[in-house]
Amino acid sequence: MATAADRIGDTKVPMSLLEKGAFINYQRIEDNLVIVRDRLQRPLTLSEKILYGHLDDPHNQDITRGVSYLKLRPDRVACQDATAQMALLQFMSAGMPTAAVPTTVHCDHLIEAQVGGVKDLARAININKEVYDFLATATAKYGLGFWKPGSGIIHQIILENYAFPGGLMIGTDSHTPNAGGLGMVACGVGGADAVDVMAGIPWELKTPKVIGVNLTGKISGWTTPKDVILKVAGILTVKGGTGAIVEYKGPGVESLSATGMATICNMGAEIGATTSLFPFNHRMVDYLKATKRGEIAQYAQRFAHNLRADENAEYDQVVDINLSELEPHINGPFTPDLATPISKFKDAVEKNGWPAELKVALIGSCTNSSYEDMSRSASIAREAAEHGLEIKSKFTITPGSEQVRATIERDGQIGAFEDVGGLVLANACGPCIGQWDRQDVKKGEANSIITSYNRNFTGRNDANPATHAFVASPDIVTAFAFAGDLRFNPLTDSLTGSDGKPFKFSDPSGNELPPRGYDPGQDTFQPPPEDRASVNVAVDPKSDRLQLLKPFAPWDGKTPEDLPILIKVKGKCTTDHISAGGPWLKYRGHLENISQNCLIGAINEENGEANKIRNQVTGSWGGVPEVGAYYRDHGIKWVVIGDHNYGEGSSREHAALEPRFLGGLAIIVRSFARIHETNLKKQGMLALTFADPEDYTKVKPTDKVSILGLESFAPGKNLTLVAKHEDGSKDEIELAHSFNEGQIEWFKAGSALNLVRLTVADCLLCS
Repeated sequence: MATAADRIGDTKVPMSLLEKGAFINYQRIEDNLVIVRDRLQRPLTLSEKILYGHLDDPHNQDITRGVSYLKLRPDRVACQDATAQMALLQFMSAGMPTAAVPTTVHCDHLIEAQVGGVKDLARAININKEVYDFLATATAKYGLGFWKPGSGIIHQIILENYAFPGGLMIGTDSHTPNAGGLGMVACGVGGADAVDVMAGIPWELKTPKVIGVNLTGKISGWTTPKDVILKVAGILTVKGGTGAIVEYKGPGVESLSATGMATICNMGAEIGATTSLFPFNHRMVDYLKATKRGEIAQYAQRFAHNLRADENAEYDQVVDINLSELEPHINGPFTPDLATPISKFKDAVEKNGWPAELKVALIGSCTNSSYEDMSRSASIAREAAEHGLEIKSKFTITPGSEQVRATIERDGQIGAFEDVGGLVLANACGPCIGQWDRQDVKKGEANSIITSYNRNFTGRNDANPATHAFVASPDIVTAFAFAGDLRFNPLTDSLTGSDGKPFKFSDPSGNELPPRGYDPGQDTFQPPPEDRASVNVAVDPKSDRLQLLKPFAPWDGKTPEDLPILIKVKGKCTTDHISAGGPWLKYRGHLENISQNCLIGAINEENGEANKIRNQVTGSWGGVPEVGAYYRDHGIKWVVIGDHNYGEGSSREHAALEPRFLGGLAIIVRSFARIHETNLKKQGMLALTFADPEDYTKVKPTDKVSILGLESFAPGKNLTLVAKHEDGSKDEIELAHSFNEGQIEWFKAGSALNLVRLTVADCLLCS
């Protein structure tokens, strides 16, 4: 234990090289853990140390895994441009003069892939000028850092500049856990959560359970860190990590690079995990030093006792993986948890009738665009070129950041890709989030693509529901580009060179870090100005891209009776189904316009179709947003009935804002994904679950429903759904919920933001 003479807090180390006056607060963690250890009297996991080390009130905080809600003080907030618009609009309406914690905004989501990086970036800057100007001025006004378009993907920028061991960060993107590769607890949240923290209000999180993944052996050959998370996804499924932090441990960790660990944590979002992280080790030290943060590395080494789990720490579940025996995996199609080892993939393709011809191979994205990833893929491309081969499938490369792009251009990897016919895209999300102007297949045409991305829901990449999207490591994706066929196995199969002779790829190779150091490339960072008072943030009332927010109405205190079911959703319903990306991203700052995509991808149980539902008042059929708006405009509240893991995927709060804007009262499902459930609560909606999941089958799409018990709405007290059927019969169904007292107040007030406004107003009056 530290003594008064050698307090860790006596040393001041900046959280980043880009922010003045913001220092790593290891002393708070140290002090909090003294209190928590005395209370709990048991060993702690690493994630517990970091979370409990950031408690707002360690003396009185109830701490029960999976039950109590923690009130936490994150070190920082990060927002990407698509979600930052709504987050900043909410923050502006809260009335705060400046953000209470270091916060950054990153322009990465609005750049569509068309013809190549330079031209695509120029086109995006022109098309999105209004939004970029808004973000640039709003960040300047409220003291936030701004990363301009072309900087790179938010998670890579965070890893290169802001992530540090033992930190706590929230970000308005579901893949924020990428920072776990540097031992940081980093969680994806909706914009309303970000606004709370930016306004100086503690962040609320249900105490996560902890899943331990014990890694033994050593990674080698064609197996990569990506295969670890592909394997874990197959074991835990898309909902197996819900409500839990996945904590990697064991001797196998030492064979993984820091960026490889980040890859694993990034894709942990696909199993529903709150976040994922690794213990502090020398690979993190190497990466911190390579990114000019040696001072942070030294500071973390002094604090290492709190940057790893205690001996005999207890986990709620343990998964064992031997890296020496782990095969490369390919996951998909249509879901990221359908995991198939490469040795069995050919048989799976033929058995399931998946299109064997590979149309496009895509590497990069926030998951796999490190220097190591690109170096290994380039080694495959060079070997193919030496045998006179060019790609048989289209092949795209997305650098994760301007720093990576500039470095791999200098060191020749980009040249290696272009020499075989690869197309280098902008430093942005691009096809990974559906920002892809794909022209080689028609919509509805069955085809296969393979990516090194993280998510492969139906229509996710190209808006074509018939595209079979598979996820693998950059190594496998690159090798497949030269085969043009999903039945190829680069570990065992040969290709034919231009000389007519067969050859087999060697094991991929590449440097973990650039031997000559990173080239920073163009400077794309805008710090907040010294004089912020003169900065004006303008939103044109005629704009179709940006719209100031109006507060939602509070609950009227009445029992909801005879409400129509807007739609009873059948099967998987991700946030992509609820609020589609792609071309809709341009409306992320305009609630009225973005609401026109509400639930248009969800399948209606009544007819098996998407975006075709019955208006229970008129009897006519229409689109989901159209019917929802009709009910709202006629003073009729409505509910949605959903299946398991409703709202899995992205952190986008638009999937909660849109049904609220269209007049919805409740979303009633078999089970929720964590972030979406919180987002619904934040916007003043009732997020309810069937106490018996099988009761989902009792509710008919044509029912009228009442929700009883709201007059005595309380934590742990179930509500009752009365479903009145067309034949005059009815079912009374028990509904569970996870609302605590504070969240119930959000519902009564109309939204969490309504309460934030009152809190901020009171604080300003007091000051």
